[in-house]
Amino acid sequence: MPIASVNPATGEEIKHFEELDGRQIDEKLELAARAFREYRRTPLSERRERLLRAAEILDEEAGDLGRIITSEMGKTLASAEGEVHKCARGCRYYAESAQRFLADEEIELEGRAFVRYQPIGPILAVMPWNFPFWQVFRHAAPALMAGNVILLKHASNVPQCALAIEDVIRRAGFPEGAFQTLLVGSSRVAEIIEDERVRAVTLTGSEGAGKSVGSAAGKNIKKSVLELGGSDPFIVMPSADLDRAVSTAVTARTLNNGQSCINAKRIIVHQDVADEFTRRYVERMQALKVGDPMQEETDMGPLAMPQILEDVDAQVRKSVEMGAKVLTGGKPIDGTGNFYPPTVLTDIPEGSPAYREEIFGPVASLFVVRDIDEAIRIANDSSFGLGSSVWTNDPEEQERFIDEIEAGMVYVNKMTESTPEAPFGGVKNSGYGRELSHFGIHEFMNAKTVWIGDGGSAAGAVE
Repeated sequence: MPIASVNPATGEEIKHFEELDGRQIDEKLELAARAFREYRRTPLSERRERLLRAAEILDEEAGDLGRIITSEMGKTLASAEGEVHKCARGCRYYAESAQRFLADEEIELEGRAFVRYQPIGPILAVMPWNFPFWQVFRHAAPALMAGNVILLKHASNVPQCALAIEDVIRRAGFPEGAFQTLLVGSSRVAEIIEDERVRAVTLTGSEGAGKSVGSAAGKNIKKSVLELGGSDPFIVMPSADLDRAVSTAVTARTLNNGQSCINAKRIIVHQDVADEFTRRYVERMQALKVGDPMQEETDMGPLAMPQILEDVDAQVRKSVEMGAKVLTGGKPIDGTGNFYPPTVLTDIPEGSPAYREEIFGPVASLFVVRDIDEAIRIANDSSFGLGSSVWTNDPEEQERFIDEIEAGMVYVNKMTESTPEAPFGGVKNSGYGRELSHFGIHEFMNAKTVWIGDGGSAAGAVE
């Protein structure tokens, strides 16, 4: 895939970039290794000061940075600017919390024993295009505060975002080599992971990418964190506040033009409220304005790439051919750009793409269920297990959903979202490891056990 900025609303190429060659990659890896040897000794107070400066730059320049995001991947300008501000919040969270997260943890043993958290080295971050700033900063902020250094391999369709992030980190005062962008294609990732100077890898992306990166990391005995796809359920029970459930379900499916791993992709509604919910939901989806993402009145912009448009269209067409019914949308919008309308499918047959697969566009799969048992069964009938959103005011139902839904996150009467304070990640084919909260900083650290004894005999000790 070429490394180029192409406006998804117009199809016009903005800028083209040459891929790094082998010598240039080696130079960047060597710079990262040298930078780590020095940066790991930087006092935490200095790292904090620099990360707070990065937050200031992000907030101050959210408008300009947001335009880069929108021009490269198509989300609305308002949501792009919001993403940049969220990155600033993430930087502040780790700047203020790192000292607490990295403090020695005492262990009750003879003498003195404790765990000391230490950085592990250069980390390769393979990041996606759908949240081109937030996905990077939610890894970079804790990694930099921990004393690690970062090599960013960003998606090939957002190179200007990648370079802009590197520029923000540089201007915040981080030393040369602490954060570097690698303008390379996915074919170079395995060899970079194999390099002994790279100590770990984190990836957010597809199942296929996760298998490839996870295999390469495992083969080379290196730590990896994988945040992969999702086909998140959004369950509505009779006791739910229907107004809020409908409104949130629309946002949860169309957020980021329907291109989020935690979009509510499968809407599961109890039969007692299904007719009313469906009527309101379809009306709200039909009312959304699709168009130029730079315009304030636009609710939803284009899909990021022509291939995504083709994939979404193929999944919907196949589902309809197998018996699914289209309540609204269902076909690409004619004209320039990668535009697909908000779409609702129902009567979805098992085995069709809309039943279990992740559709990475604004397509909602609507299921009607008899009871909570059927709701849980359909929610879990997926190879994914990232997030979930359940809407009920019945305490017993809430507890069952919390305990029985197979997912890394269960949000009750609330849309699934990521926030610096809460761990983020999934189970099953949605990956492993956790980002954010204290997990996000500990994932790429050496939890070193230290035991200072009194010099007594070790006779009789066993491993």
